[in-house]
Amino acid sequence: MNIVVVGLSHKTASVEVREKLSIPEAQIEEAIALLKSYPHIQEIAIISTCNRLEIYGVAADLEQGVREISQFLADKARISLRELRPNLFTLLREDALRHLMRVSAGLESLVLGEGQILAQVKKTYKLGQKYKGLGRLLDRLFKQAISTGKRVRSETSIGTGAVSISSAAVELVHTKVNNLPDYSVTIVGAGKMAHLLVKHLLSKGVTKIAIVNRSHRRAQELCSQFSQIEIQIYPLGEMMQAIATADLVFTSTGATQPILDRAKLEEHLTLDKDLMLVDISVPRNIDANVKEVGCVSAYNVDDLKAVVAANQETRRQMAQEAEVIIEQEVGNYLLWWRSLETVPTISCLRNKVESIREQEMEKALSRLGSEFGEKHQEVIEALTRGIVNKILHEPMVQLRAQQDIEARRHCLRSLQMLFDLDTEEQYG
Repeated sequence: MNIVVVGLSHKTASVEVREKLSIPEAQIEEAIALLKSYPHIQEIAIISTCNRLEIYGVAADLEQGVREISQFLADKARISLRELRPNLFTLLREDALRHLMRVSAGLESLVLGEGQILAQVKKTYKLGQKYKGLGRLLDRLFKQAISTGKRVRSETSIGTGAVSISSAAVELVHTKVNNLPDYSVTIVGAGKMAHLLVKHLLSKGVTKIAIVNRSHRRAQELCSQFSQIEIQIYPLGEMMQAIATADLVFTSTGATQPILDRAKLEEHLTLDKDLMLVDISVPRNIDANVKEVGCVSAYNVDDLKAVVAANQETRRQMAQEAEVIIEQEVGNYLLWWRSLETVPTISCLRNKVESIREQEMEKALSRLGSEFGEKHQEVIEALTRGIVNKILHEPMVQLRAQQDIEARRHCLRSLQMLFDLDTEEQYG
């Protein structure tokens, strides 16, 4: 089972490194194709979020596969592998399975138990299918990881009240200012994170909110969900005007380069009032040089860790319940994987028995005559297929269910000998 995951996350790498390795959805197809072109990579799937980039692979040779994926990441970041390696983690076989299930369940998230990651794992699975990255092993693994994430959320309370990145950002601001409801807020972006920002700002009493977004329609859709207040909408071209009127700015867009920097602030701000900037995007939307502007205080996703830590302890017991489910699901995957070695023998046996059935049926029909044969062929076909299926069903079920590896292999060898099966010839 040569499954591997190579990647980095908020636990292993700073936001400066993570943004160099962010792969937008528009580039996933190219990345999958490139990785699959490497000599030892057979299957590939890529999870890319603001807090992690993880590449799951099936490799003909594990050591070579890890080297090829790691080199891909170094090339993507345009830094040497030696420089990148301290930021990476590598997990093999069973540890890789367990990690993906933990990711899907929200146990590896910056915010323990957050639900958005499950949707991102689902997207990874869909893109992996669409761009032909998945084979039998990863297809099954991602399906099972998604069902594991759902199980954890339905059978434990880990997702109950779990804060998101957006709510953590609002909590961070709440600890930094004296009277948040008096603040005028501008949000750049109108996606899911922005929606959650508005939701949590309203819960803190904020009512002066503006949305800046490239798509006016999408901004309107967001605003329509909060009819209790009037939210101003600005086109992206008027972003600096919207920021100039604000006390607090959140950025949450998919831009791959900073959209706000020191030069823009100094050009458009009067610099006579304080401005707080909170960037919850990776790659970052706000250049680090904004901190050089005297009246500006700026924060990014890495600054949320202290806020998140204060909320983590209450969900640790729930996480332990989730770990039990994850171990069950890891066991289920391993049981399925081990059953794969039965497939060639079972298939070879079925093909042999089916060949005998067809030969004997042809003999019987020829003896019965063409008129009888044409009239009753479907009935005889169904009868003989039914007999074959019923005879083979129970042995196949028992063979697949056999958990003792040596006992199962002994059964396989016995079948191959008793029925003179040549699985190597059939499967090469």
